[in-house]
Amino acid sequence: MDMDLAKFFDRVNHDKLMARVARKVTDKRVLRLTRSYLEAGVMIGGMFERTKEGTPQGGPLSPLLANIMLDDLDKELEKRGHRFVRYADDCNIYVKSRRAGERVMGSIRRYVEGRLKLKVNEEKSAVDRPWRRKFLGFSFTNYKRPLIRVAPKSLDRFKDKVRELTSRRRSMSLAERIHELNQYLRGWMGYFRLAETPNVFKKLDRWIRGRLRMCLLKQWKRGRTRVRELMALGILREEAAKIGGSRKGYWRLTQAPQVKIALGLDYFKSRGLFSLSSVPSTG
Repeated sequence: MDMDLAKFFDRVNHDKLMARVARKVTDKRVLRLTRSYLEAGVMIGGMFERTKEGTPQGGPLSPLLANIMLDDLDKELEKRGHRFVRYADDCNIYVKSRRAGERVMGSIRRYVEGRLKLKVNEEKSAVDRPWRRKFLGFSFTNYKRPLIRVAPKSLDRFKDKVRELTSRRRSMSLAERIHELNQYLRGWMGYFRLAETPNVFKKLDRWIRGRLRMCLLKQWKRGRTRVRELMALGILREEAAKIGGSRKGYWRLTQAPQVKIALGLDYFKSRGLFSLSSVPSTG
């Protein structure tokens, strides 16, 4: 059962939230400061507007306040003996059958909307197999022993970002491009290293190298330049000439054996390209 709360950070009731914070915090100065944080207001179109509900989106205190607000939900799920995982307003509950999931969905929805005065997002919530859902960017494989994997939508967003960083329209040196790319790859892999599917990371590494080859071929636009650069990388003149005189598109040329040999794993490793598959999994 995959449950998402509709606009949680926009709609949470201040009085109910502060009542729950007061259970954990006895210092009245901290309580007053927290209330001021909630009611600080926002600027909309250059105009100040006081906030009567919700917590600041992206605020450093908001996830902590969400956990305090939803602590009652955790306790309720524990009392019922459910296996679950929750982060802020995202919650997955694991049951043995679809019928059980639908029953739990109905009862938990009534609890959340009746007791906590929050709204379940019907569009994003569902009862389904774990490998068809995602949680914090992760999903599972459909194996007898399921493995943690990167969710398909997370992979799509990753590829969109890499395409942006390796766009041939961005004129820059290979060193600058690799530096920018490495910053993104290290951060992304630092989060997704929990995944237990190393072959996916190897495929992504190959795809990234192909994107960089395409950038280099675009820089070596003239046939003579391609021939010269490929020969400098150890490719025979006849083989280099085939690439230099080819009318194929840049991506098709990146798949040519001569180009793969010249601009292979060792070439990009020597230039400091970060490898996703070289990071040990923590899964």
